[in-house]
Order: sequence, then structure tokens, then C-alpha cells
Amino acid sequence: MNRSNKNVTLKFLSKELGLHVSTVSRILNGSIDDASSAAAPETIEKVKKLAADLNYRPNTLAKSLQSQKTNVIGVLVPKLSDLVLANIYEGIDAAATQNNYFTFVSNTNDLPINQKKLGEMALSRKVDGLIIADAHTGTENSHQFFNELIARDIPFVLVSRSLENFTSVTCDDYLGGSLAAEHLIAVGHRRIAIISGEPFASTGLLRTKGFKDYSASKNIMIPDDYIINCGFDVDSGYQAGLEILSKNELPTAIFTVNDFIAIGVMGAIKDKGYIPGKDIAVVGFNNISLTAQLPIPLTTIASPMSEMGFTAMELLLKKINKEQADSIKLLPKLIKRNSTLDYLIEQ
Repeated sequence: MNRSNKNVTLKFLSKELGLHVSTVSRILNGSIDDASSAAAPETIEKVKKLAADLNYRPNTLAKSLQSQKTNVIGVLVPKLSDLVLANIYEGIDAAATQNNYFTFVSNTNDLPINQKKLGEMALSRKVDGLIIADAHTGTENSHQFFNELIARDIPFVLVSRSLENFTSVTCDDYLGGSLAAEHLIAVGHRRIAIISGEPFASTGLLRTKGFKDYSASKNIMIPDDYIINCGFDVDSGYQAGLEILSKNELPTAIFTVNDFIAIGVMGAIKDKGYIPGKDIAVVGFNNISLTAQLPIPLTTIASPMSEMGFTAMELLLKKINKEQADSIKLLPKLIKRNSTLDYLIEQ
């Protein structure tokens, strides 16, 4: 068939298929759940095939005017150039696309003032909800903005980072820190340093706490001066690594709360004349794609980044539809590579 899409309406499709207009509309314009509850899988397939054959396009303006929804979601991240956040956003966008939503992303540079400013700009464009990846702990700024959103009945979900009393989708960061400690202690390490990221990010705080608590359960205490805060980028990791390596008594292992920090630390170890993995073991967190391709592949804790984003979008849709939406923690996994296994071989 070669009918122009200008002539193809829901009414026409429903007549051709022998279905009610509302059924066809729920299949083509609703969410996956809407379609599943409207018709059997074979009917859904038949409707979508005919719509594709006839080049049907929904009237999005009419739809939004009728429902008071724009089917647009605003996403706030610290920096989309961060591979972790890029993977999370891919998951968000995939879930949005599956449910006929469009997303746009804004970089806050991890500044609360930008979070509020860009959040308000998104809301002025009538987004149906927000997904926020730059929540700050220990400050009133994030809490105040999020409480304002609740008071205005604006659906939102936190992703990657969590704050108590607000719906979030995260990796189980505490468990991830515990897994890293368990591995290093099993390899034989007792003198371990931690580079824990920014003090306002729940990710670093929980990963550090999980590591410390597991170590303490094995009677291994991490001295305060062996725990360093820094930014989440490679350069910050390098500088933090140099600081750790200036100690009179060097650690035999360093746990870092993300892979970028770990890469910087490995550079510092090398520049100080040591061999990463053999002389000083290193563990990262997240399992970004390049960690397996490094000259010394990095042992790391894999976090389900894309799944986090996908799940956050699903939770936001529940909130938009006034359904119950509880916080979710996804499981991390230890990935063993040469940056710790080489140390074991050398002993």
C-alpha cells in the first residue's frame, strides 16, 4: 500500500482492522503496558505492521493537548562526557523510546545552583517529569529542590546517587565496596588505602563504607589518613595517587570508588617507579568498557549502568501514572583482572 500518512488516521486503521479506535490508540500511542492490556500479542503485531505499512504517524500535538502530557522527560547529569553517565543515559533513552517518550539532557557540572536552574528550565518546557543524576548528600540544596518538586506534584526519580526519602535507582554501592574489600583481603592485602571520590556523592560514601565495614569485620582497620577524597576524573585520581604514594609506609593495595580515579592512580604508581598490579594492587568501580583494554587490565566492580537508567525511566513512568514507585538497588559484580591478580602471582 502507498497511502500518504496524512490520510491515515486511527479511525481508518481501526476500521481496516475491525478494532475499536481506543484499542488501536493504546497500542500505537500508549506505553508497553497499555498495549499489553489492550490486546493479545498477535493483535498488537498486526496493528503495528499495518501502521508501518501505511506510514501512520500519530498527531503528537493533538495527543498532548488532549492528555495534558508532552511525552518529554528532562534528564539532569553532572557531565554527559562521563562514560558512566553516558551509559546510564542510554538506558534512560531506550526505555523512553519504547514508551513513546522523548528525552533531553542537561549538564549541571555537579553544581546545586545549576541543578535547580536547569531543572526549572526543563519544567518551563512542560516536561512530564525529571530524572536526576547529580543529587548531593549533606547539603540542603538538593533536599530543598526535591521537596519543592514534591510540593508542586512534579514526578522525578534519582538515578546513580541516592538521597534518603526520595525515590532512586542505584547500584548497591555498599555491597560493591564490600566485594572489593573481600577480594583484596582474600588476595592477601592488609595495608589498604581508599580513594573515595567527592564527599557529597552517595556513590563514593557508600562504596567506602562498605569497604571499611567488611575490612573491620576481618579485623583490618583503614587509617583515616589512608582515605582520600578527590574528584571523579583521571587527573584527580592521579593527584590522589601521588598523595597516597607519599606516605612513609606504602599501601599494598588501593581501592578507588570509580574506574577513572583508578586509571589516574595507576598512572601515579607507574610514574613513581612501581608496577600497577604487581607492586601495588588497584581496584576500580563501574567496569567501563576501556578497563579491560588497559595495558594492565583493571579489576573492578561492575555496576549495571544501562539497566539503572532503563529502570529509572520505568519508575518515572509509574510516578507519572500515579502508581507506587519504590527505590531499587541493582546488584554489582566483581570482575577480576591483572591489576590485582598479578600481585597474587608475584607473592
